[in-house]
Amino acid sequence: MKTVLMVAEKPSLAQSIAKILSRGSMSSRKGLNGACSVHEYTGSFIGQSAHFKMTSVCGHVMTLDFIGKYNSWDKVDPAELFSKAPTEKKEANPKLTMVKFLQVEGRGCDCIVLWLDCDKEGENICFEVLDAVLPVMNKPRSTERTIYRAKFSSITDTDICNAMNHLGEPNRNEALSVDARQELDLRIGCAFTRFQTKYFQGKYGNLDSSLISFGPCQTPTLGFCVERHDKIQSFKPETYWVLQAKVNPEKESSLTLDWDRVRVFDREIAQMFLNITKMAKEAKVESVSKKEKVKQRPLALNTVEMLRVASAALGMGPQHAMQIAERLYTQGYISYPRTETTHYPENFDLKGCLRQQANNPYWAETVKALLSEGINRPRKGHDAGDHPPITPMRAATEAELGGDGWRLYEYITRHFIATVSADCKYLQTTISFSIGPERFTCIGKVVTSPGFTEIMPWHSIPLEESLPYCEKGDLFPIGEIKLLEKQTSPPDYLTEAELITLMEKHGIGTDASIPVHINNICQRNYVTVESGRRLKPTNLGIVLVHGYYKIDAELVLPTIRSAVEKQLNLIALGKANYHQVLEHTLDIFKRKFHYFVDSIAGMDELMEVSFSPLAATGKPLSRCGKCHRFMKYIQAKPSRLHCSHCDDTYSLPQNGTIKLYKELRCPLDDFELVLWSSGSRGKSYPLCPYCYNHPPFRDMKKGMGCNECTHPTCQHSLSMLGIGQCVECENGVLVLDSTSGPKWKMACNKCNVIVHFFENAHKVRVSPETCDLCDAALVDVDFNKAKSPLPGDETQHSGCVFCDPVFQDLVELKHAAMRHPMHRGGQGKRQGRGRGKGRRPGGRLNPKKPKDKMAALAAYFV
Repeated sequence: MKTVLMVAEKPSLAQSIAKILSRGSMSSRKGLNGACSVHEYTGSFIGQSAHFKMTSVCGHVMTLDFIGKYNSWDKVDPAELFSKAPTEKKEANPKLTMVKFLQVEGRGCDCIVLWLDCDKEGENICFEVLDAVLPVMNKPRSTERTIYRAKFSSITDTDICNAMNHLGEPNRNEALSVDARQELDLRIGCAFTRFQTKYFQGKYGNLDSSLISFGPCQTPTLGFCVERHDKIQSFKPETYWVLQAKVNPEKESSLTLDWDRVRVFDREIAQMFLNITKMAKEAKVESVSKKEKVKQRPLALNTVEMLRVASAALGMGPQHAMQIAERLYTQGYISYPRTETTHYPENFDLKGCLRQQANNPYWAETVKALLSEGINRPRKGHDAGDHPPITPMRAATEAELGGDGWRLYEYITRHFIATVSADCKYLQTTISFSIGPERFTCIGKVVTSPGFTEIMPWHSIPLEESLPYCEKGDLFPIGEIKLLEKQTSPPDYLTEAELITLMEKHGIGTDASIPVHINNICQRNYVTVESGRRLKPTNLGIVLVHGYYKIDAELVLPTIRSAVEKQLNLIALGKANYHQVLEHTLDIFKRKFHYFVDSIAGMDELMEVSFSPLAATGKPLSRCGKCHRFMKYIQAKPSRLHCSHCDDTYSLPQNGTIKLYKELRCPLDDFELVLWSSGSRGKSYPLCPYCYNHPPFRDMKKGMGCNECTHPTCQHSLSMLGIGQCVECENGVLVLDSTSGPKWKMACNKCNVIVHFFENAHKVRVSPETCDLCDAALVDVDFNKAKSPLPGDETQHSGCVFCDPVFQDLVELKHAAMRHPMHRGGQGKRQGRGRGKGRRPGGRLNPKKPKDKMAALAAYFV
């Protein structure tokens, strides 16, 4: 019996697909990485009985990155990143050990069926999976086919079974186009980002952005927002005048007429027209025309239109909307949400999808009427050859989906029902009047057949007062004629919906990446999202774009990226050579980069006007170890310390608060220590600004605080305050936070585990002695007599945090799931006795580490 391995893109999809194909009779187990499950069943495969193993990955298996030394910002010239720097594929998430997991499951399998999402990214992941699995699969006979690709657009029984019966092959060209995009974005983005971040953050203190990034798609996206900002700033309002007339067809009613000239910009001419018309006493009907008009039903829904509506009407950012749509898809409620197509294929079961919605109270009547009277064929849209338009695949309720999930699902369903509904028809009546020599018009609309506007009421024709019945030559008394003074108004800031339209029009990004680019410019503090989801550029965003325009406009204009996107599409179609496109594009951007570096002074001039130099920013905080003058603490992102006398800048840990640490100094370099804290519930640790940026010992890396320092005698170092191995992660050590009293705690120096202990203790110290059972350092605790929880009213005790029964109820773990044997009772307080393993991973059969504390720490670092 053959063994068939099947791989989906997400664990939830693997479960749904296996459930459908096995008709519910499958056995499931967790995979070795804990994130992916394996569903097994027996069935038929290409006419033979087979054992199926259905599992999944979690998105991309591999990611592209530079090899080791080229990841150092300090050691590598950014210009080398264009060609010299070699790249390699690394595991996208090493903690998931996805390659090992796939190889374990794939070993001994005869065939593989790839159920990855059916888009270019999905094709790319197909080949990542194959690279991992093929070496361990059974070798096929010479002509035997072993690799199959399933093509599907929704997680329904029909679609999945149909995909299984019509298996194809993965598309190498589409996978290569993704590889090309990844390499271009990595090389171009990293080179420009590293150069301008280092250049400007070394000069200015209040940029308030931890990274001044450049992206071939991200920067033109920002360019659209700044272009609109510039139009608003340069706008000069003009005064104009409008003639407004009101006639009284009956005693109680009046009708407002629109002037055929619309407006004039000269006050005297406007006054002349007013004087002429005021001489007339009556308005004469010159013509009455009636015309039946049609408002077309919408085209079928694609990704870009869904994101536009989600932002404009539902108030959801594109990234958020895409995440919700993906969740609805994996749960089987809608078809695949990444598609450029707005045209349903001829064989698409429109009636079947519509029947699913026949019992929903919100639209049941409309759906039943459509099914009984017959549906309209949707309008002919664009067929991009990828997936059918976004369609609801099964019925749902608000209780099932909740909040935003339901709102997006409701819109998708209403849009689908509208595409198979009739057009909206209305009668438009236009009455033309003359008052003296001037012409005025009045228009009225009456709906004759609401069509699709019943299900999409926001598209309905607005209710207007009905026009009076009249014929040519009728005269009406004039109620009033007046001159209105108005001003032209500037355009508003771009909404996300308008930006998405511009990006689609100019070919910036794909339906899948557009939300990412918009999210990036918000994250980088280049734009802020104002009310109505309008994008207002910040000072930094404006200066960057103006700087690019000044040096090389093509860096920010959409033209060059649009041309690159076309080349990438040609690779996907097999019409362009992957290596030639890559080489040609990188050569263009390399030349642009060198010119940009040579001309950076042009952008710097703009920066000087908007931002303050480092020396003039921040407030004095701690003393420099070199000149013993105060260094300034710059709070704006990225937070750092700057010594204006030595002209040195020291980076600090981000996303927390920094304060002086008791004016204590580092024994190595005489810099004053500072204390970083993530808040009262988080962790805190002291650090030396110099050591943090220039590691003093061979076993230390840049960005380590005192809680990871291996200094043998410093009272703040890991050597003196380290207690035992972290109960949660592999490499961390729990270190006493000596500033946390009276709510004492120790925190892991690698992960987010915090252990609260000995509340209200007067003193907690780490002893030089270690525990006989688990190698952890012992702790000396002093309590005040009035608050001592120790037995027999004792105030002092020395013991192991993990193993000592006296400390049993005084230790509590926070912020992480508990795997340490000491915490077998589950979340909260410690249960059981003395089963902890101090510096050894819990429950692993490692050789016992030396009991001498310094030797144990040395072993940990080696």
